[in-house]
Amino acid sequence: MDEAVLQGVKFDGNGLVCAVAQDWRSKRVLMVAWMNAEALAQTAATGYAHYYSRSRRRQWMKGEASGHTQRVRELRLDCDGDAVVMLVEQNGGIACHTGRESCFYQVWRDGGWHTADPVLKDEAEIYGHSGGK
Repeated sequence: MDEAVLQGVKFDGNGLVCAVAQDWRSKRVLMVAWMNAEALAQTAATGYAHYYSRSRRRQWMKGEASGHTQRVRELRLDCDGDAVVMLVEQNGGIACHTGRESCFYQVWRDGGWHTADPVLKDEAEIYGHSGGK
């Protein structure tokens, strides 16, 4: 593991750091996830986004099930060292497990959350069943 990429990163009490994936061209925020040291090191080493799933308690590469990988164009660390931003090239144009471009597809309007972005590909078509991830 290349320890240099871990220098200055302040992992939380669970050994995780917040990771924001942003489209490298449009700058739209695609998703927010978590990385442990191994995921961050693998991201830097391979050039593809790796994360740590808190619910599944394991590391994973974005797109390993869906094919919607994220090629990392730039990796940034914030001033406090407790958040990472990746400018990514999103394979297939779908970052969200719901089949949308971004996980941030709901907009607060008129006192409620409303879906603002269309499903580009059905979850069942992506994963072979609903409830992907």
